[in-house]
Amino acid sequence: MKKIGLLSDTHGFVHERIKVFFKDCREIWHAGDVGSQSVLDELAQIAPLRVVYGNIDNHVLRAQWPEDAVFVVEGVKVYMTHIGSYPGRYDRRAFKLIDVHLPDIFICGHSHILKVMPDKKRKILHINPGAAGNYGFHLSMTAIRFELDRGRIDNLEVFDLPRPGREVYTTMSQ
Repeated sequence: MKKIGLLSDTHGFVHERIKVFFKDCREIWHAGDVGSQSVLDELAQIAPLRVVYGNIDNHVLRAQWPEDAVFVVEGVKVYMTHIGSYPGRYDRRAFKLIDVHLPDIFICGHSHILKVMPDKKRKILHINPGAAGNYGFHLSMTAIRFELDRGRIDNLEVFDLPRPGREVYTTMSQ
């Protein structure tokens, strides 16, 4: 059994509470838009990394990490890229690679919107961990952790921390 921490779109910042959320993870996966090497250095102190670069990442990060990663952990095949969208609306490039690799899990970032949903047609689980950083339109910093065990995905948990100054207030009028 392996506990996995998953995040994306850090844009150069990782909140201390996300690092605590990942403390028992055996691997951390970053689905792009890392933003700076210091983010990866901080995360690597917790667990080994699997990373793909995103559209904002510089030439140094692009030289170090791939655009796409396909790998198997605990009998689960994973395809991870930064720009991929979601079932029924896949990015054209990601769509082709999903059909080539036939993963059990498809992971992408980019949208800053957390989504976990099945692709029933392809029998894969789509995961976008949202945005863990402090840059962008998202209202909260999100990340995911889950367990992989002998071909199964279990115990998926979501980290959700409101961004300072981005809280949503609603009013009710009568």
